[in-house]
Amino acid sequence: MTRKVWFQVGIAILLTILIIKYALEIKFIFKPFVIIIKTIILPVIFGGALFYLVEPLQHKLEEKKVPRWGSILIIVVGVIGLLAAVILIIAPKVNEQVKNLIENSPMFANKLNEWRLLIMDSIDHLPNEVIDTLENAIGSMESFAGTIGSGLITFLQSVSSAIISLVLVPFFFIFMLKDHEKFAPRIYGWFKGNFRDWLKQTLFDVDQVLRSYIQGQVIISILLAILLFIGYSAVGLEYALLLSIFALFMNIIPFLGPWIAFLPAATIALIQDPKMIIWVSIITLVAQQIDSHLITPNIMGKSLNIHPLTVITILLAAGSIAGFFGILLAIPTYAVIKAIIKNIYLSGDLIRETVTDDVDK
Repeated sequence: MTRKVWFQVGIAILLTILIIKYALEIKFIFKPFVIIIKTIILPVIFGGALFYLVEPLQHKLEEKKVPRWGSILIIVVGVIGLLAAVILIIAPKVNEQVKNLIENSPMFANKLNEWRLLIMDSIDHLPNEVIDTLENAIGSMESFAGTIGSGLITFLQSVSSAIISLVLVPFFFIFMLKDHEKFAPRIYGWFKGNFRDWLKQTLFDVDQVLRSYIQGQVIISILLAILLFIGYSAVGLEYALLLSIFALFMNIIPFLGPWIAFLPAATIALIQDPKMIIWVSIITLVAQQIDSHLITPNIMGKSLNIHPLTVITILLAAGSIAGFFGILLAIPTYAVIKAIIKNIYLSGDLIRETVTDDVDK
């Protein structure tokens, strides 16, 4: 009976439940480890993201016989120079637009209130069923906007409180550039036989998934932000640079990100000139079509192969559980788990035979 799949799965589930139960009861023991993980999680994430973005360049440099220390030096100096150039060129304009936005915020609030009152007056003459539907829709939109706003505030507070942790990013980044080939062997090197081969393949697949997602999503977000900036500037939309930078960060969130980025652009267009919202909608639609048919297929392809409905479900669940950071990390986490489960499924018989043989011995 011990060889039956259902028996092994049942035992594994029971053991997992017991481990979780007793871990929760003695959680004070794990508190120092939780603090350590919270301290290093942001540097690891940002350092890893930077590594995956520049790793192709390091590979090209080393193919041309540049030593490891030389490739690291070139990349670090290049990253610092690029950041400095971006800050020197963009920061003054962003600062000016932020200042103007803050100064004009009372006017924006008054305009939005006028539109709200106008809409409420207009729907008074409609049937009660339509009025109820519109009021529910307005309430949902206000709730959604509040959720997004509070999420962004929480995100900014989290970022500001994690400045000290972010100081560690360069150290993790340089360490990954220096020793990235050694990470996986140090993990699967503890094992032997078939399980070692399976773990090696799984780690390789996880690496490919993260590499594809990070490189693809960042490049796509940058290209979309450039397209939006060109379009917004062409039609004379105010705060075009600020809105494009906001879209750059929101587009990192798959599927929902572009629509989140569209909301402030549409709001400012409506306040500036109601006709402007038509142009903003067209620009957003054109940018999304270019992304869907040209940019994403050629940059990311179908390497993740995640259905849009699955993406929406994961993002909504992650947002409810962990806020903005949950939304940001949900899809790569899901892709990693999917890669692991896929390898377990493909190698299930082999792993079960190995485990059974070890038990018999």
